[in-house]
Amino acid sequence: LQAVTAQSDSSGKLDSGLSEKAYKQFASQFDAKYGGFGSAPKFPRPVALNFLSDVYGTAPQSGEGKRALEMTLVTLRKMAEGGIHDHLGGGFHRYSVDQFWHVPHFEKMLYDQAQLAVAYLDAFQITREPLFEKTARDILDYVRRDMTDKDGGFHSAEDADSLLAQGKPERAEGAFYVWTKDEIDRLLGADKAKVFDFHYGVEAKGNAAEDPQGEFKGKNILIQRHDVGETAKKFDLTNEKVEQLLTESRKILFDARAKRPRPHLDDKILTAWNGLMISAFARASQVLDDPGYLEAANKAADFIQQKLYREDTTTLLRSYREGASDVNGFASDYAFLVQGLLDLYEASFDVGRIEWATKLQQRQDELFGDAKAGGYFSTTGSDPNVLLRMREADDMAEPSPNSIAALNLLRIGYMLDDADARDRGNRTIEAFARQLETAPSSMPQMLVALAWSRAKAKQVVIAGKPGDAATNAMLREVHLHFVPHRLLLLADGGVGQQFFAERVEFMKSVSMIENQPTAYVCENFVCQLPTTDVAQLAKLLVGADPKRLPK
Repeated sequence: LQAVTAQSDSSGKLDSGLSEKAYKQFASQFDAKYGGFGSAPKFPRPVALNFLSDVYGTAPQSGEGKRALEMTLVTLRKMAEGGIHDHLGGGFHRYSVDQFWHVPHFEKMLYDQAQLAVAYLDAFQITREPLFEKTARDILDYVRRDMTDKDGGFHSAEDADSLLAQGKPERAEGAFYVWTKDEIDRLLGADKAKVFDFHYGVEAKGNAAEDPQGEFKGKNILIQRHDVGETAKKFDLTNEKVEQLLTESRKILFDARAKRPRPHLDDKILTAWNGLMISAFARASQVLDDPGYLEAANKAADFIQQKLYREDTTTLLRSYREGASDVNGFASDYAFLVQGLLDLYEASFDVGRIEWATKLQQRQDELFGDAKAGGYFSTTGSDPNVLLRMREADDMAEPSPNSIAALNLLRIGYMLDDADARDRGNRTIEAFARQLETAPSSMPQMLVALAWSRAKAKQVVIAGKPGDAATNAMLREVHLHFVPHRLLLLADGGVGQQFFAERVEFMKSVSMIENQPTAYVCENFVCQLPTTDVAQLAKLLVGADPKRLPK
């Protein structure tokens, strides 16, 4: 991330047209044919997609909202089809050297997997399009299989290069991932190979047109050149048969690839990136109704709490590798983990996650807060070797800790009816007013926080017994819908509800109606009439717009 010292706008007021200005900047850079923004090299930059999805969710029937969604979906589809996506093992490479998302830099970063999983989950909520669910699962299952420590933390990255062959010293970029046509045809056999080669653009001379170093001559980087329907028509097969052949072929090639020397695994466990990944697994457990993903999120959170957290001083450590490092956490470690814990509460309803999140937020304020200009420095200032403390502003490959912290404070404020937290969140946004005014598209995640601060945050409270089938049916309905600026709380009649009741007067009186799980949809804890009907809950969440209700 580029570290910049932002200037505070002394007026504390922000132009109401900032989101529109940023939207126009993204629209002017959008590649309508291949998705993404600008030309080669192309980076995923999920923060931009978060912003555009928020623009859509805030005004889905507006021209800007529809165009924002189009830019998001085209980008996600083209990336999923591209060589930047590992079609055999799941997950995404770091960036594409061309504008087509075809030839990647093959490194895989945990922060990309986390943020892209969330982007695909949002797209699936909005569209119910199977591609987006499949791609999200590809990412998450890759991380569980290849980037998860035996104790639950998530490793940082896999290198781009690897050995060309076991026992030989030569290494090459992408060696683990690329194929000759002869290799594929020999492994699959003629019937499968002809379908696979057509579908994934495999050519005898190789298919990497953009190869300035000549690294991939005669090699193929898998890219989906045709959809299932086109492939079925080409070979006079049913869609179902093509799906079967492709699934079988991918498994054969995946197993063959596993025998190659793997890229080096950077097995450091970074607190910040684990926070991002906890968010992704927590969100996935809700949207995809998959308890295995919740288990992964909980294990990672427990790992951080046990290995990288000093309870006596309420401080985080930066990383773990065969033991915790002695480097104290940065602002990003606190901000990204707090976000993960808030998301994890909404997936598990374990109020211990919120309690820990609020302690960490308070400690972040104390260690990193800029009392003069607002926002957060990246470092504590206790290191005499750091001569100038910087505040990260730009949301780039990773979001700025300031953008995430602003949103965390607003969420805590609306969850716990904490006006001071909301005020601190707003002051964090205002601290970057000058950059937001001059270059709003450099801070798209901060604009999401700004939208939260200006919207009437929607609290959805489900009164019901945890684990009860009828309660779960209510929760599944909430998870079906993409609703920006929404919080989800459970009034369980037990310790969870007591935790909220001690902080939020409204939560003392929330209860089931006629012993049935009951939904309360509120704005600033001012609620519409409660309902025990799932269909009515859907209408309360998204209005009566049939386009946003599940078919």
